Amino acid sequence: MSEDQKKILEQQLWNIANTLRGKMNADEFRDYILGFIFYKYLSEKMEMFANNILKQDKIKFRDVTPKSKQSTEILDAVKEEALEKLGYFLKPEELFCEVAKRGKGENEDEVDKFDESKTNFILKDLQNILTNIQLSTMGTESEEDFDNLFEDMDLNSTKLGKTPDARNAIIAKVLTHLDKIDLKLESTELDVLGDAYEYLIGQFASGAGKKAGEFYTPQEVSKILAKIVTTGKSKLKSVYDPTCGSGSLLLRVAKEVKDVGNFYGQEMNRTTYNLARMNMILHGVHYRKFDIKQEDTLEHPQHLDKQFEAIVANPPFSAQWSANPIFTSDDRFSQYGKLAPNSKADFAFVQHMVHHLAENGTMAIVLPHGALFRSGAEQHIRKYLIENKNYLDAVIGLPANLFYGTPIPTCIMVFKKCRENPENILFINAAEYFERGTQNTLRQTDIDRIIDTYRNRKEIAKYSSLATLTTIAENEYNLNIPRYVNTFEEEEKINISEVAKQLKNLEKGMKNTDTDLIAFCKELKIETPF
Repeated sequence: MSEDQKKILEQQLWNIANTLRGKMNADEFRDYILGFIFYKYLSEKMEMFANNILKQDKIKFRDVTPKSKQSTEILDAVKEEALEKLGYFLKPEELFCEVAKRGKGENEDEVDKFDESKTNFILKDLQNILTNIQLSTMGTESEEDFDNLFEDMDLNSTKLGKTPDARNAIIAKVLTHLDKIDLKLESTELDVLGDAYEYLIGQFASGAGKKAGEFYTPQEVSKILAKIVTTGKSKLKSVYDPTCGSGSLLLRVAKEVKDVGNFYGQEMNRTTYNLARMNMILHGVHYRKFDIKQEDTLEHPQHLDKQFEAIVANPPFSAQWSANPIFTSDDRFSQYGKLAPNSKADFAFVQHMVHHLAENGTMAIVLPHGALFRSGAEQHIRKYLIENKNYLDAVIGLPANLFYGTPIPTCIMVFKKCRENPENILFINAAEYFERGTQNTLRQTDIDRIIDTYRNRKEIAKYSSLATLTTIAENEYNLNIPRYVNTFEEEEKINISEVAKQLKNLEKGMKNTDTDLIAFCKELKIETPF
């Protein structure tokens, strides 16, 4: 699929979202539109898989009906293989195209001209189908990955319409819209639809204000994190995001290497957790290759027995956490001697991630700029990480107003347990290089410059420098970037003689002007203003 075709697909999907716009907030109708796209994907994937199995028998899956013993045997055989390979099962009558056709009823394809009275009532069937997808996985390996996946799609919500018929009509419109889109799963790479899905998530994020930060990291920032943790590697055994949101950052890492063995993530928000699982499956990540958990990462970590080769995160900035004294004996925090303050969990996330980092791994975390220089417990933790462990590899300053919902400047801290350059730490000041807008963005040239500077550990005047551990110790482990990257611009020297000459000429000109003004006043027989 070409870039132009991809843009057409994105526009079509966004137009469908507009069908629900105005009825509810962006973060509410997001759950419906992304859920229906996911259902369509599962359906087409199922049909394509089943048709391939039945090809030798010259049978189309869509034509199999549960009316005969032979049909039942066929469906049982397909179901067994589907649960093993895909992780779920749909009956022919449950396919998206069949439901959309039933819903449209006697209406023509022109969705804008839909007559509510001509639609067939499909809400009950549709709700049952979404439930059946989950039920089909019970007792199988994929059960956890599909558990309550569609729970945020309440088809009986009055936000969709005041009456069941009104709700049915709007859903029928959305399904008909979607049914007209050919996802071309059989002839293109799986991540084409995934990219379009990412586009929609980004669009919803940009319109969702502060809440957006809960589930989405701007793509240009994701690129930087992904490129950093994959530096020097073509394959990864594992990648982990302790605050994974929609899972976009995990998937971004996968684009930078040939293969990722396993994806791990944890997300506290239930709705966003569902979105992350959908996003994984939609991008062609097999259910056996991802393990996404729903829980509070700091309070109830779900992967304590594991270490990961790559770790990325954009945790909520300066979030509150319990800082319960019981955590002083937790292996993640105990060696530091102090816990991150309960009003700012930034370094609690750092400690958690360091604990999970493999010896050959790299982690990159986005933090508010204040994490670089705040005193107290945070200073103590910074000192331990640098002086005792020497894990900090680089600090990258980013522009302000990059993230949805907050204008604050941010930074990226990069950690390695086995550093190639243990004698210094790289500082990059990229805060002034961006495209200005309502939401500031990093240009591809800005991203490339950051990555090139990081990978080659370049020192560039007014942009980057290598600071020795001694220098950092002398600064009492204050990592504020201007301390290490001199951005001072020397002012142009002033020629005093030339300025004096200009002043004299101005004085002479003013006197001439005053003389002319007096002459005009006399001619007009009015008083002079001085």
